[in-house]
Amino acid sequence: MPNFLSRVASAPISWGICEVPGWGANLPTPRVLGEMAALGLPATELGAPGFLPDDPARIRTELTAHGLSLIGGFTPLVLHAASERDEALHTAQTTAAMLAEAGATTFITAVVRDLDWSVPRPLDASEHRHLTEMLRRVEDICLAAGLAQVLHPHVQTVVETADDVDRLLESSDVKWCLDTGHLAIGGKDPVEFARQHAHRVGHVHLKDVALQHAGALMRRETSIMQSVQAGLFTPLGQGDVDIAGVIAALEGAGYDGWYVIEQDTAVVGALPEPGQGPMTRVSASLDYLRDVVVPQLASSSRSAQR
Repeated sequence: MPNFLSRVASAPISWGICEVPGWGANLPTPRVLGEMAALGLPATELGAPGFLPDDPARIRTELTAHGLSLIGGFTPLVLHAASERDEALHTAQTTAAMLAEAGATTFITAVVRDLDWSVPRPLDASEHRHLTEMLRRVEDICLAAGLAQVLHPHVQTVVETADDVDRLLESSDVKWCLDTGHLAIGGKDPVEFARQHAHRVGHVHLKDVALQHAGALMRRETSIMQSVQAGLFTPLGQGDVDIAGVIAALEGAGYDGWYVIEQDTAVVGALPEPGQGPMTRVSASLDYLRDVVVPQLASSSRSAQR
């Protein structure tokens, strides 16, 4: 699969860019974009508010200066509550317009209980029906803007556990952002998801996970921030997720979209020197993809041709 690495990008959160208070230091935007470019990455996601300009034309200019393009943006929406319908649709409309004007292709929907990211609870039948209908409405908004919507399963959202994922797979035809880390934390095997539902995958976030931290996180004994700072996410190939298996399943099924290295990272303590810190973790992940995954894909391709 010679074009696999050309579809590997990253995201600002891999450099610790996050709006959550106390998360860690936010490195300067020019440094982060410069380090992405130095690693040969062709594209990025939007990142936390303030990382890139608000104006779409300025986003294009800043990314182009580093040889990067914009893939899309992570957008939390309250889609299960009828009382939030108008606000959610307005947010989707304005965000989709901004992303499209900035050159993005993908709208990444995360369904939160509320915009404060309160701990989720199971949805009743009425709320679930409203959720599926709202996903269709957001899909229409995205299509009108020339974007593809993908649903992102994520810790501390309404689509968090294996049961949540299975319920929506059955009730909605929405495309998915296959996030290897969040699926694994929620108890859903990402390789199984890739094998069974590759036709539903519109985008991929590559995360490896040290699963010894997952239980406390899912029991709400620790926060996402605390878990990340404790080492929840590792460079690819150094955790407990079969990253190579996910990629092999998707590539074998004809997936031709982006793979975004999205390792939630927190920059705590002294700021790392340029070229150190988060950049070395992303570099290690790229080494894994190049040195382990690419040869496995090539071997599988040769076997299939025999």
